[in-house]
Amino acid sequence: MIPYGRQHITQDDIDAVVETLQSDFLTQGPKIDEFERAFAAYCGVKYAVAVSSCTAGLHLAYMAAGLGPEKLLWTVPNTFVATANAALYCGADVDFVDIDPNTWNMSAEALEEKLKTAQTIPDIVAPVHFAGQSCDMKAISALADQYGFNVIEDAAHCAGAGYNEEKIGACTFSGAAVFSLHPVKIITSGEGGIVTTNSEEMYQKMLRLRTHGITKDAAFLNNKDVGPWYFEQLDLGYHYRMTDIQAALGLSQLARLDGYIEKRRVLVARYNDLFADADLQLPAVIGGAAPSWHLYAVLVPDAARRREIFESMRAAGIGVNVHYIPVHTHPYFQNHGFKDAHFPVSEEYYSRAITLPLYPALTQDEQDYVVRTLKDLV
Repeated sequence: MIPYGRQHITQDDIDAVVETLQSDFLTQGPKIDEFERAFAAYCGVKYAVAVSSCTAGLHLAYMAAGLGPEKLLWTVPNTFVATANAALYCGADVDFVDIDPNTWNMSAEALEEKLKTAQTIPDIVAPVHFAGQSCDMKAISALADQYGFNVIEDAAHCAGAGYNEEKIGACTFSGAAVFSLHPVKIITSGEGGIVTTNSEEMYQKMLRLRTHGITKDAAFLNNKDVGPWYFEQLDLGYHYRMTDIQAALGLSQLARLDGYIEKRRVLVARYNDLFADADLQLPAVIGGAAPSWHLYAVLVPDAARRREIFESMRAAGIGVNVHYIPVHTHPYFQNHGFKDAHFPVSEEYYSRAITLPLYPALTQDEQDYVVRTLKDLV
C-alpha cells in the first residue's frame, strides 16, 4: 500500500533520540528549550511553546487569548475536529465560516459577510491553513482590526510554509500560530505540537498552563518565607508537556525541514502537470502564499462516484484518504444545533474530495502509478 502520508526517519534522528535517552533528562530538560528556541528562530518569531499535541497547543493558545465561558470562536468546517473541540474545552461556543471554493481555506469574503450580520462578534477567529497553504491573512487581519476579534492560526499543516515573504508562525497577522508534529505532518516529534507567538503575556501564560498552572519563577503570591523547593499553582492548568525525547526528534527533523518542503513542492508541481488534462479540480494557490503541501487533495467530477473511485484506488494499493468530513456534520455538533446545508461550499468540497499520497520519499514511479490509476477511474 502506498500511504497518503508517512514520516521520514533518518539515522540522525535515531542518534538524537538515543543521545537523549542516555542523558540525565528524559523530560523537563534542556532539549525542550533548545527545540523551542530553534523553532522560534526558524519562524522569525519571539517565542515558541512545545506541547504534547497540536490539540493541546490550540487549547492553550485559545485560553491565553482569553477564550472561556460566554465567549465565541469561529473556524471553518473543513478541518479536523480538534480546531473546534479545543474551544469547547474552554467552555466557549463555536460557529463556522464557509470556505473558498478554489483554495478550500477560510473565505475572507464569507467571513466579512457573516460579520456584517452577526448578532455576536466572535472573540477569536481561527483560520485553518488547509493542506499547508496560508489563508488570506491580510484580509482576515484587516477584519480583525475592524471588528475587534483575536486571530489564532491553526497551522497544523504548515511547518515551513510561507506567506507575505515570511514564515507561517511569524504571527504578523495573528496572536499565535499552532503547529502539529504528528508523524504524517511535515516534520514530526512522534506526537506533539508547538505554538508560536510574539506576545510575552501569552507566552508566559501558556508555559504556566502546560504544567498544571504552576510557577517556580514569578513573584509568589503567598507571603511566606519559602525554600528552594517551593512552587505555587496560579491557574487550573494541564499536563501538556512535551518530553525531551520528543524534542530531540523534533529538533533533528527541523534541520531538514526546508529539504522536505522542497521535495513536496516538486511532487505537487509534478502532480499538477500530470493532471493538467484530467477532469479533476486541483488546488489553487493565492498570491503571496508559499505552501508546505502537507496534503494534495483533488476534487473528482462526480460526487456520486467518489466512493467508487476511493475504494478502487484502495483496492489498487493506493492509500487515499479524505480531508475533511465537515465538522458541523458530525453527530456531536448536529446535536448542538448545526444542520446539513449550513455551509454549502464545505459540503460540496467534501462530497468530491480525495487526498492523494504525498510525502518526501514518494518515488516518481509510485506517483505515476497513482496518476495513471486515478485518470483511468475518472
